[in-house]
Amino acid sequence: MATRTAAAAGDGPGEDSRLDQAAAQWLRWDKNPKTLEMVKQMIADNNREELQKCFGSRMEFGTAGLRAAMGPGIAQMNDLTIIQTTQGLCRYLEKTFSDLKKRGVVISFDARAHPSSGGSSKRFAQLAATAFISQGIPVYLFSNITPTPFVPYTVSHLNLCAGIMVTASHNPKQDNGYKVYWDNGAQIISPHDKGISQAIEENQEPWAKAWDDSIINNSPLLHDPYDTINNDYFEDLKKYCFHSDVNKSSALKFVHTSVHGVGHAFVQSAFKAFDFVPPDAVPEQKAPDPEFPTVKYPNPEEGKGVLTLSFALAEKTQAKIILANDPDADRLAVAERQENGEWKVFSGNELGALLGWWRFTSWKEKNQDRNALKDLYMLSSTVSSKILRAIALKEGFHFEETLTGFKWMGNRAKQLIDQGKNVLFAFEEAIGYMCCPFVLDKDGVSAAVISAELACFLATKNLSLAQQLKAIYVEYGYHITKASYFICHDQNIIKNLFENLRNYDGKSTYPKTCGKFEVSGVRDLTTGYDSSQPDKKAILPTSKSSQMITFTFVNGGVATMRTSGTEPKIKYYAELCVPPGNSDHEQLKKELNDLVSAIEEYFFQPEKNKLQPKSE
Repeated sequence: MATRTAAAAGDGPGEDSRLDQAAAQWLRWDKNPKTLEMVKQMIADNNREELQKCFGSRMEFGTAGLRAAMGPGIAQMNDLTIIQTTQGLCRYLEKTFSDLKKRGVVISFDARAHPSSGGSSKRFAQLAATAFISQGIPVYLFSNITPTPFVPYTVSHLNLCAGIMVTASHNPKQDNGYKVYWDNGAQIISPHDKGISQAIEENQEPWAKAWDDSIINNSPLLHDPYDTINNDYFEDLKKYCFHSDVNKSSALKFVHTSVHGVGHAFVQSAFKAFDFVPPDAVPEQKAPDPEFPTVKYPNPEEGKGVLTLSFALAEKTQAKIILANDPDADRLAVAERQENGEWKVFSGNELGALLGWWRFTSWKEKNQDRNALKDLYMLSSTVSSKILRAIALKEGFHFEETLTGFKWMGNRAKQLIDQGKNVLFAFEEAIGYMCCPFVLDKDGVSAAVISAELACFLATKNLSLAQQLKAIYVEYGYHITKASYFICHDQNIIKNLFENLRNYDGKSTYPKTCGKFEVSGVRDLTTGYDSSQPDKKAILPTSKSSQMITFTFVNGGVATMRTSGTEPKIKYYAELCVPPGNSDHEQLKKELNDLVSAIEEYFFQPEKNKLQPKSE
């Protein structure tokens, strides 16, 4: 993911003249009256702090494209930086695809808007379309908001060269983003991010027609895929419905919230495709609203705080299940009312276990041939629960883990599909699920309706989701997870913390114990070391630019410590995996908590390193 790189505030006269030059150039190129006026005001007031914030450094274009606050300057999302980014992307695509003018690109957007700077996702999408059309490249521009997964779906479905989604997903309301998909239908990975970034640097001056978005209005190169895709996506989704009779007659009630985002209409359509009565929508949150007025953060991953209105509606309608999408509808959270009236919000790992089990169970019902198992795959990211590995080992299909993020799972899934394999399911602990491989990314719309079908099927057996989760753990072994983070703004402290782990018992020796817990293996994806491999070299790709070490413990524990690409955090993910038969859940929970406490105390050393714990 890309964020603005923080430049040191005011580095003397050289820095001042550089900022002044950047601001002066901005005045020559920017034609948005609001951002233009804001920059003029900064210059008139000689507001060095604001100039530094807006012009200190350009947003970095990374594998997740751009993400930053909306506002003036090269450090923020606005009309001019969208034009510059699209010009760079356009030149890079021209260089890479000889048939770009035949195939074209798709562009969609969410409902975000920032009235004070005149920026909005729709406006950014139109300016991006203008750049491509001015160069004779066909553009499939959605006429209305869509979920993010519609973009990778359209790239694959229409065989396009690339896709752009203008969204900041579940970020705070002032942010926006620019996400890029490659012609394989997955998010871009290296080296494309570097190539695009370089091309942006080389194409900063707006092209002749860059600001004239009226050129797209009657252009034969402009296509609106909204109706076609809205039909074809749900037709494809129907192929993943296995129990329409159960769905039709089920008395189970659902509540859905789109948290002021784009998801409402699309989840309603998904329910219709599966022959369900549509879920009750939280009325205060169903219409898109860029202000996100009812939530502090529009992120269902935050759990119960975001679901307050959903709980209230469910109490009123006697619904048992809540389905919550994030604002661009690529993630899903699920909550279930328990026997005692309490609500259980499933973690990403728990829902991953349920959906993985369900996708395999549904597949097995239709495929009695044991031979087909050899081509069956499931994927998850390396910081997610290893529950799919346990199911795969027992049932005889393949499981692979990838680096963190759906860009890796999407690209790996495509490679496997191209080899004739069947990728049944992929997930990450950050509530992202790929239940249908016609979208090579996380998709909260398909995940919502497939979760609903699972719940209805279980209800016919008098089982709840929570009871089935327990049954999965009993059959395949308990997998209990705990994840959190420390905040640290000092890069040197972070670097020293990880270097200390690499030289723990003398030079180049990793820890052999963590308190009372014995370490059985170490994998370091920063350096490429893996103690479990015969040649000690890690199989997964390594990256020197980020820190990531995984420790395996003799007691079945696994813990990964890593830095975040977008926030000043050191994250950890711990899991205790035990073979089937060990069902003392409370004892296992206590052991995991003890392991996490030891990791915090001995590996993080929060007092010594002045780390700030996550605020509960």
